[in-house]
Amino acid sequence: MNRYHFEQQLWKEGYEYIMGLDEVGRGCLAGPVVAAGVILKPGSRLPEKVIDSKQMKDHDRRELAEIIKEKASAYVIKEGSLKLIEEKNILWASLLTMQKCVEHSSPSPDYLLIDGNRYLPTILPHLTLTKGDDRSISIAAASILAKVYRDDLMIQLHEEFPHFGWDTNVGYATKKHYAGLTEHGITRHHRRGFNLKTEKEFDEKTISGT
Repeated sequence: MNRYHFEQQLWKEGYEYIMGLDEVGRGCLAGPVVAAGVILKPGSRLPEKVIDSKQMKDHDRRELAEIIKEKASAYVIKEGSLKLIEEKNILWASLLTMQKCVEHSSPSPDYLLIDGNRYLPTILPHLTLTKGDDRSISIAAASILAKVYRDDLMIQLHEEFPHFGWDTNVGYATKKHYAGLTEHGITRHHRRGFNLKTEKEFDEKTISGT
C-alpha cells in the first residue's frame, strides 16, 4: 500500500501544507479524547514503520514519534476535555478537538486529510478517509503522536488512581477497569455518559489520600 498516494497527488497540485488529522480515545471509559495534526514537508519520507499506531508496539511508537516531530513542518496535539465530551457527545468532541489542531497550527494547513468519514463544515479543502491511518502517511503520523501523548497522560493518572489499570489499558474497557469501578466507583476522570456499569461514587479524598 502506498501511504504517500494522497500527499503526493496533493503536492503535485500545489498544496504545501497538507495536514493529516487523527484522534485516539473515543472508546475509552476515562480520560480525554486526544487529537493530533501533522504537516509533512513536500516530498519528505518517514520510516516505513509509520503505520496505524494501534498496530505498533509501544517502544516503536515512541521512537517514531520523535522522528515525526523532527521531520514535520508542523505538528499539533490537543485534548478534548470530559466537559466537552459530556456536552457535545464523543463524536463531536473528537471533531472539535481535531479542529483545534487546525486552528493552532503554524503554518496553517491549506488542505486536510482526515481519518474517518465525518468532519466539521470548513472552508478548507479536505478529504475524509475511512481507515485513513492505513492509507495516508500524514494521518498515520498524527495517530502515533496522539496515542503516545494520550498513553502518557493516562499512565500519569494511574499513579493517582491505581485501581483501574490505566497504566496498561489507558482508560479502555477491560476486566481490571470494570473491577476497579465496581470496588471503588467512578473518578473525576471517568466519562459519566458512558456505560460504567456502576452507580457507586467514591470519596476522592479517601482514594487519593488528600
